[in-house]
Amino acid sequence: MQDEAERSQNPLLIRSKIWIEREGEVVLSEWRVELLEAIEANGSLSRAAEALDIPYRTAWERVKATEAALGIRLLESESGGVDGGGSRLTAEARDICRRFHRVCSGIQEVVSRRFAAEFGDERPG
Repeated sequence: MQDEAERSQNPLLIRSKIWIEREGEVVLSEWRVELLEAIEANGSLSRAAEALDIPYRTAWERVKATEAALGIRLLESESGGVDGGGSRLTAEARDICRRFHRVCSGIQEVVSRRFAAEFGDERPG
């Protein structure tokens, strides 16, 4: 059992995960936004999948499912060429990522305030 000194050094933290669904299917989540941002940062879907240590097929399927659910194109792609092609986010995809981050940030603020109101400096356990 932790004593008071140990508990005060390791305060309780509240966490939450946010995702958007339609008819029980995930449309957008923190992970999907991370994938989109990795595509933008790495310049291609394959390099993003590699950076996130996920199979290319998984990344491709999630992007396609998200596009279908939202009804918008998320990627602008170029194939072949000297540099081997690549992908970048559409303006709509960048906007979706920004808005999703704002929602998550706003919800975390509400969750943190509610947690503080319910638990304050109390250290249950």
